[in-house]
This record gives sequence, C-alpha cells and structure tokens, in this order.
Amino acid sequence: MGFLKEFKEFAMRGSVVDLAVGVVIGGAFGKIVTSLVDDIIMPPIGYLTGGIDFSQMRYVIQPGNEASGTAEVAITYGNFINVVIQFIIVAFCIFLVIKGINALKRKEEEVPAAPPAPSNEEVLLTEIRDLLRTKQ
Repeated sequence: MGFLKEFKEFAMRGSVVDLAVGVVIGGAFGKIVTSLVDDIIMPPIGYLTGGIDFSQMRYVIQPGNEASGTAEVAITYGNFINVVIQFIIVAFCIFLVIKGINALKRKEEEVPAAPPAPSNEEVLLTEIRDLLRTKQ
C-alpha cells in the first residue's frame, strides 16, 4: 500500500504534471511545424530550386527488383533536409518564447518591491520612544 501512495505523490508533483503537459503540447506543436515545413516552406524552396521535391531526394545504393522481391536500399537525404529545417524552426520558436519570458521577468524585476513592514519589536520600540518624548 505504501508503494502506491508514494507513486501517487510522485505522479502528482507539479513538475511531473508540467512535464506531461509540455510533452502533449510539444507533440501537437511538432505536427504544426511538420505541416508548416512540408506544406508551406518547402514548396517555394522547391520552386526556387527548379521544382526539386526534397522529400523524394535519395541516393540509391541498391535498386529494388520486384521480380526477385528485393526492396530498394537508399539513403533518403532529402527527408533529412526537411527534418533539419523543422528543427531550425522549432528551435527558433522556442528561442522566441524564452526571449519573451525573460523580457517579462525583467519587467517584474524592475518594479521596485515595497519596503518591508517594520517588525513587531520595531513598532513597540517606536511607541516607547514616542511615549518617552511626550513625557519630557
């Protein structure tokens, strides 16, 4: 019974829940970036390079032969180019998010903190001092 309680405490920690939310959002963001690269960025790049489709670019090591049932063996470097572009976009987006968060933190730090309230001892000593001044 203690094991389950300990596991529940571990799973419900804020950092574990935050990590789970980050993974889910990251997965969804990855799909958005994949679509952005494949559907929006790569077609114009392909057009500028003469209609080259990067996802179809490959170096064939051994051609496939349907008659003998052997599959083509190829290095698909075009897909690698797409993945590198996706990584650069994700890294840039994360950079912008972190830069925004840091800017907000700097603004919070610039706001001066209110001076700390005097302690109970200081308040009592101030009252005693004021009473002594009035008696003299």
